[in-house]
Amino acid sequence: MLLNTIKNIKVILGSQSPRRKELLASLDIDFDVVVKSIDESIPSSVPPAQAAEYIALQKLAVFKDNVTQDTLVITADTVVVDEDGNTLGKPASPEEAVEVLQSLSGQTHTVYTGVALSYKGQSQSFTEETRVHFEKLHTDEIDYYVQKYKPLDKAGAYGIQEWIGRIAVKSIEGSYENVMGLPTVRLYQEIKELIK
Repeated sequence: MLLNTIKNIKVILGSQSPRRKELLASLDIDFDVVVKSIDESIPSSVPPAQAAEYIALQKLAVFKDNVTQDTLVITADTVVVDEDGNTLGKPASPEEAVEVLQSLSGQTHTVYTGVALSYKGQSQSFTEETRVHFEKLHTDEIDYYVQKYKPLDKAGAYGIQEWIGRIAVKSIEGSYENVMGLPTVRLYQEIKELIK
């Protein structure tokens, strides 16, 4: 059984995201967080749908030399892509967060989370996709959310698990956890495949 096997494996999560830590912990997997800084710029040749996986693989690459082979390393990145194909990363300022949320208001966008794993010399990666349908938001709702929740650390300038998710997310197609930053069902299956 995976849980018995994984309890004897050292697991590293290469992410400082509080949401990813919470989601991985919810799988009852013990892990350490180790964060290494990388250049997160995305070459123009990488399509928006593959950008998150590209960054996850860049994050994984910096672990190659200093973890033992029997350590399971998990890295991830999330990007939000609007209906026009624009990639919406983390906003640089509250003003930018407001602009991003105005652009998502009343629209459908796609959240891509790329995950990369390595264990015993084997690596694999995948992208999970979720479509999110937003209600139309009033300016005061956007201003309230940005001022109170300060979503500058979130791709697309929002957290689905926060207030705005309760009032704006009309429906989703795909994994809710993926929008939070880690597609737990797919990740669990991929870990099983990798360590068996």
